[in-house]
Amino acid sequence: MPISDQLKMHSPNLVDANIEKISALFPNCITETKDENGELKKAVDFDLLKQELSQVLVEGEQERYRLDWVGKKEAIFTANAPIAKTLRPCRDESINFDKTENLFIEGDNLEALKLLQENYLGKVKMIYIDPPYNTGKDFIYKDNFAESTDVFFEKSNQVDEEGNLLVANTESNGRFHSDWLSMMYSRLKLSRNLLRDDGLIFISIGDDEVENLRKICDEIFGSHNFCAKLIWNTEGNTDNQYKIKVNHEYILVFYKDKKFDEYAVGHVIDPNTPQDSNLRKGYADNNINKNNPENPPSIVELPIGFPCSENDLFYEAKKVDEDFFKITQDEKFISDEVKEKYGLEPKSGLPIKLDNMVVKNGKLVQPCRIYVGMANKNKLLEFIKNDNQEILDDGSPLTFYINANAAVRYRKKVEKPRNILSVIRGLGTTEKSKTYLRKLGVFYDYPKPVGLIEYLLEIGCEDDGIVLDFFAGSSTTAEAIFNSNLKSKKNRKFILVQIPELLDSTKKEQKSGYKFCVQKNVIPAVTEISKERIRRAGEKILAENAGKEGIENLDIGFRVLKVDSTNMKDVYYTPDSLKQSDLLDLASNIKEDRTSEDLLFQVMLDWGLELSLPIERKTIAGKEVFYVAGNSLVACFNDLTFDLVDEVAKDHPLRFVSAEKAIHLDHDKTNIKERFKQLSPDTEVKFL
Repeated sequence: MPISDQLKMHSPNLVDANIEKISALFPNCITETKDENGELKKAVDFDLLKQELSQVLVEGEQERYRLDWVGKKEAIFTANAPIAKTLRPCRDESINFDKTENLFIEGDNLEALKLLQENYLGKVKMIYIDPPYNTGKDFIYKDNFAESTDVFFEKSNQVDEEGNLLVANTESNGRFHSDWLSMMYSRLKLSRNLLRDDGLIFISIGDDEVENLRKICDEIFGSHNFCAKLIWNTEGNTDNQYKIKVNHEYILVFYKDKKFDEYAVGHVIDPNTPQDSNLRKGYADNNINKNNPENPPSIVELPIGFPCSENDLFYEAKKVDEDFFKITQDEKFISDEVKEKYGLEPKSGLPIKLDNMVVKNGKLVQPCRIYVGMANKNKLLEFIKNDNQEILDDGSPLTFYINANAAVRYRKKVEKPRNILSVIRGLGTTEKSKTYLRKLGVFYDYPKPVGLIEYLLEIGCEDDGIVLDFFAGSSTTAEAIFNSNLKSKKNRKFILVQIPELLDSTKKEQKSGYKFCVQKNVIPAVTEISKERIRRAGEKILAENAGKEGIENLDIGFRVLKVDSTNMKDVYYTPDSLKQSDLLDLASNIKEDRTSEDLLFQVMLDWGLELSLPIERKTIAGKEVFYVAGNSLVACFNDLTFDLVDEVAKDHPLRFVSAEKAIHLDHDKTNIKERFKQLSPDTEVKFL
């Protein structure tokens, strides 16, 4: 098969991609080396690259501030190494498979993240994950760091002899922290690529690894992209024997790029903000007083016509002497001692009125000089210059006025107020969430509260966008998105990833979940609980909101995809190893147990198409044909006929894909490509 006709059918090799980027910037740092097959490949002269990036002569490895551990280099290698795997669709376990924009991926999240690299590069608005906290009681992913890239790639074609396992990470393990760090580092490194420039990542974590997690996030996302370390008051059980009762966890938040912080962070008001707060009324209202050395006091004259909230007001001028001005100018603020000495009232003393303040019909009737350190002084002067009329501050209307206490205040209209506090309270508890799930008929220990994730969604994904959770657990994120979309009439989409971790019936905390799966006649695994929770949560929301406006547009579906070995046999990747006798059986490059829909999704992966695009199945010339997102991709893996090609070509698809096995004669492939050139010249044609 000509190489231009063939799809690569494996995840991208990020090392090759990085070398190409370096080559574009520093072509002099690129050299050549031979791989195990003796073929020339590009390589980086790292000594020369170090010199290019240094303003001093580089001699040997430099000491620097960083976090190191056993396995760090292997974790980077593992993140970059390609895999020949795919995502196989599972209609039977999905809801509204053809039209839903939500994805549930079952499998190792490291492999899933690799498979998503091209399809969702720079497309995810928010990531939320609740990984193992490394308490010594939970499980971590034990990745294989021992193999070279080529061996790793070769083995990833084999279904039964490859895979990452979950292992108990006990405190007696000599690499207790290192194994956890390696597991997290490779996954966070890959996830960063998927974030939009205005994206945010939220990571729940406990005391055990919060410092280490902060350090690796500083390295992966950049310390300058740190956003916040939120403290979630878990309101957890404090009836224990610990000397200090711990009732909080952390949520680390990082920007993809802090330059986009205004767009990254949603306009959210902390739910504990009083209902009568001005923030909820759509404006900020504050005193101009800034009585500190950073804002030295000065005189501003309020003119006739300056507005007041009161219809009538009189405040007598305060008598001060030269010493008052000398002291306050030297100290650069009005101290408590000075206030007491000159009898300045606690409420109405500042700003000091140097003239009588006289208001009639809501306006000053004579000029009044005021003296204090001020916030927004320049804006106040601009307001006065504008004949006491509304001005703009960063595009928002701003006015100044005198209130009933003779204070001078400013009021700024805020269409989208923002008041996010670093301590999160009153958004549910794990215990209550567990009880809620039991009422829903789902059994899972330690679920995050739906209310907490809904709040984080408002912060990290204010509008329509893709939300990724690759430690999905009980799928709280999915239900939170359903609820948030219903309330805000938005269309956030989710991608959840969860490994099919088996449940242990002998463990108290897993016994109910195990029994639940057995009763449903499914494998007793966390993924089965996760999927059932999404189904039941969706049904519950539809039932409780029947008849409400817009409920018919709420996407409560999800498309189940499972990480599996590639659909292609080894011969597809190593055609040179074909024996002459094998050439007669071109169908052998696809595994016998794979369906046309399996092939379709691997093609979508390979072509970088979003896996949530709508799919329509048509019958043309008696054959099954897939239309993805209209005419973005058309695929037919059955016997190709010229009649079918002619019909498909009328729709002018951007891409058309088929399989070698669908062509009876070798020259038919050439004829099919020529036919597309004549009828739909812009169609890109490929074959498996």
